[in-house]
Amino acid sequence: MCAEDQTHAAEIPIDVNNDNDRDSSFEEELTTESTTSLNDSILNYRTLHGRRYHNFKSSEYWGPNDESQNEQLDIGHHMLTLLLGGELFLAPIGHHPQNVIDVGTGTGIWAMDFADKFPSAQVVGTDLSGIQPNWVPPNCKFELDDAQLEWTFPPEHFDFVHLRCLMGSIKDWPYIYSEIYRCMKPGGWIEHVDMDIEFKSDDGSVGEGHIMQRWSKTFIDCGEQMGRTFLIGKQAKGLLEAAGFVNVVEKKYKVPVGSWPSNKELKNIGQYNLLYCVQGLEGWALWILTTILKWSYEEIQVFIAQMRSALLRRANHSYYEVYVVYGQKPEGKAKEVAPNSEGEEEPSEVVSSADAPLSAGAAPSTNERVP
Repeated sequence: MCAEDQTHAAEIPIDVNNDNDRDSSFEEELTTESTTSLNDSILNYRTLHGRRYHNFKSSEYWGPNDESQNEQLDIGHHMLTLLLGGELFLAPIGHHPQNVIDVGTGTGIWAMDFADKFPSAQVVGTDLSGIQPNWVPPNCKFELDDAQLEWTFPPEHFDFVHLRCLMGSIKDWPYIYSEIYRCMKPGGWIEHVDMDIEFKSDDGSVGEGHIMQRWSKTFIDCGEQMGRTFLIGKQAKGLLEAAGFVNVVEKKYKVPVGSWPSNKELKNIGQYNLLYCVQGLEGWALWILTTILKWSYEEIQVFIAQMRSALLRRANHSYYEVYVVYGQKPEGKAKEVAPNSEGEEEPSEVVSSADAPLSAGAAPSTNERVP
């Protein structure tokens, strides 16, 4: 069974011959440490316990923007691309997209890959941090922007909007979806990919009270305290429909952590996911636990060490879920009803990405461009 063959109740088969703790050189290596035309006030980055963070005054984001975290983001891009069967998206956008935006582009790797694949498209990636490279495809550019502010892009401009891994970073999802709707061409597509950060298992190896469950609950609770939910993956379908999008499709994938699955493709995805998780732990934890829960640096490092040990323990057959949700702006008259501020959760199903159409969406705006 590969990632594309998952069904709602399917359990991931376990490789019972490969269940000894830390018996893989790949996983052992994870215990070692990985290795000015813009506004000065934005590029004058903040630091916290030696990690670097953006300084965009209109918004706070919990993730660092330093080299270690950027490398982790690129590992995550590769892992998620493998999960989608080598595809950058699933929405049925056709073969000649024109105006495309990647909201919260991070290192810009998705935007650059998309621009390379679709020379017809003009691709813009927006982010709070100017960490993207200078040398990019000619049809790709990056801009500093806070997508939570009013978008300055023209109405009905984008035919594809892409958002990925923005959990815990947005205060008002209905507002962002409404701005995307306004700036999207009729018939255009939006695709939102996000992680459910709750670690689970099908065999009870990660159950109630387990460190991986406690880790999940800690950050989910912090997200609710911040007013920036980590549960957006589960909510996206209902919110997109409330915003007026039609033909909304939700696909859910179990993503193993580590090489414990017996299936070769899932084992490979799990290895990259393990690397992604282990390298991301400190970056995920520092700002939130310091700022929201007021933990000491020492307390945080103990929590991280416990979680790292659990991730590397191969008897823990853990996974989390990734939601891929895409929808279309109606071809005809624009919707007049305001989007629901809550968005109800609806039943979801895990479907094969082979059954999914291609992709498209909408985007935000900015006034400062990364050179």
